[in-house]
Amino acid sequence: MATDELAAAPAGGDPSAAFSFSIWPPTQRTRDAVVRRLVETLTTDTVLCKRYGAVPGADADPAARAIEAEAFDAAAATGGAAASVEEGIEALQLYSKEVSRRLLDFVKSRSAGAKAEAPPSEEAPAAAEGEAA
Repeated sequence: MATDELAAAPAGGDPSAAFSFSIWPPTQRTRDAVVRRLVETLTTDTVLCKRYGAVPGADADPAARAIEAEAFDAAAATGGAAASVEEGIEALQLYSKEVSRRLLDFVKSRSAGAKAEAPPSEEAPAAAEGEAA
């Protein structure tokens, strides 16, 4: 059963079995929401964009999908099919950490790549201005 699904027990059944809740794996709807949030984080006025630069929307969507898929695969490989709620929570925490780590790695590598591609003529005046101050 998926993350946000609840199932009612049959009438006259055990009240403790009235609902079933599973936190791992997340539903496709939840995974899509993570991708949308990643795109928003990469393209809007966020701390990451201020520090590392915003990502154009055309580049952000495929990057966000890749980040989410890789994080999900890493968590699924470690967490697998969670047998208990506690294991599901651990898998979900790992998924969250993997998303964050991969997002940060992506923006850092993109920023480093952009700096490496910048023409030296743009960097020289900035250095001269720093010396004059």
